[in-house]
Amino acid sequence: MQTEFKKTPKQIDALSLLADPTKTNILLSGGSRSGKTFILVYTMIVRALKAPGSCHLMLRLRFNHAINSLVHQTIPKVFELAFPGLDYKLSKTRWFYKLPNGSEIWIGGLDDGERVEKILGTEFSSIYFNECSQLDWEAIEVVKTRLASKNPALVNKLYFDCNPPNKRHWTYKVWIQNVHPVDNTPIKFQESYGYLKMNPEDNRENLADNYIESTLMSLSERDRKRFKDGEFTDDAEGALFKWGDICKYRVKAAPEMRRVVVGIDPAVTANNGSNNTGIVAAGVAKVNGEDHYYILDDATLNGTPAMWARAAIDCYEKQDANEIIAEINQGGDLVEANLRTIMPLVPYKPVRATRGKAIRAEPVATACEKGRLHFVGEFTELENELTSWAPASGEPSPDRLDAMVWAVRGLMNKTGHIGVWR
Repeated sequence: MQTEFKKTPKQIDALSLLADPTKTNILLSGGSRSGKTFILVYTMIVRALKAPGSCHLMLRLRFNHAINSLVHQTIPKVFELAFPGLDYKLSKTRWFYKLPNGSEIWIGGLDDGERVEKILGTEFSSIYFNECSQLDWEAIEVVKTRLASKNPALVNKLYFDCNPPNKRHWTYKVWIQNVHPVDNTPIKFQESYGYLKMNPEDNRENLADNYIESTLMSLSERDRKRFKDGEFTDDAEGALFKWGDICKYRVKAAPEMRRVVVGIDPAVTANNGSNNTGIVAAGVAKVNGEDHYYILDDATLNGTPAMWARAAIDCYEKQDANEIIAEINQGGDLVEANLRTIMPLVPYKPVRATRGKAIRAEPVATACEKGRLHFVGEFTELENELTSWAPASGEPSPDRLDAMVWAVRGLMNKTGHIGVWR
């Protein structure tokens, strides 16, 4: 067990970049467990200690993910290893850390409307977008207007980290292609952007034995490229879903839904090598006399059965859904038991996969191609899975894709249109 903070050579490189006063927009991108989040949290604390009374912000897409991953895991570990004995306080009502010099480090999620309002009413010296591949560019543009605190001890900075998504994502456009993600014009003040690739191999000394060999090497080729090699991915040849179709029929708001369901593709185990549990909400509405399907939410996570059941129920309530649909090929009755532990009377429908996943997904992919499947906003992780999985690859279909297909097929069943696009 690690008992002191010993920087890896790659973390030393990262600290040099993060401290460069000319670099005010910095992305650390790379594979899983490469030390990105640790070194960025460390940097945020260092900056807060350097400037008494300053205010800083750490953000994720979902507030509960920020609490689970940052507050419960990374931040306490950074304090323990790198700042032993520091007398800090955590407010669990306002969710910020108060340091001895009066500085504050706020924790937030962009899915928490009340919290976002507070964020937009505050000025910060540092903003850190954790797992930024899950965020859309519009949200970044809004939040970065809060990087407005005037403090002579600090240069205001934006920090980002991610496991690299598809090359169509704004992170690739901004830091690799150096173009604006909306109009593809050259990025302004390009000299202020810094980028560093960090991979698990760079952090091997801090990883569990055989994590790289046993866990990462066992992933599909698609996921190995992303989570082991830290590479941005291309659309897969033969993928059922096309990025162009997704973007063409994307909408900012959905019409009134006739029916909403939450689809679940549950993970059976909960350990470092476990799959995610796919959780996707979808709805159906009439448009010009035809059924159109809308992707409303992606609450997918990696966690224990209790955690994913809670997330699924939260998604069900948030979307005012009619039903939860879950695959039971592996989890069986335990899936229902997990859900009913939290909400005993939740409407629930178990489904069992009896046909190939490609066959099951084809009507949904055709709906997307024909302009009858709409993404309400951006769902980067889900869209990355949809466009990077090809049935002919022989790789298992991704969890988010499966959950989305279950949800939309459930809606097609209810409206009598299942199979109509074959």
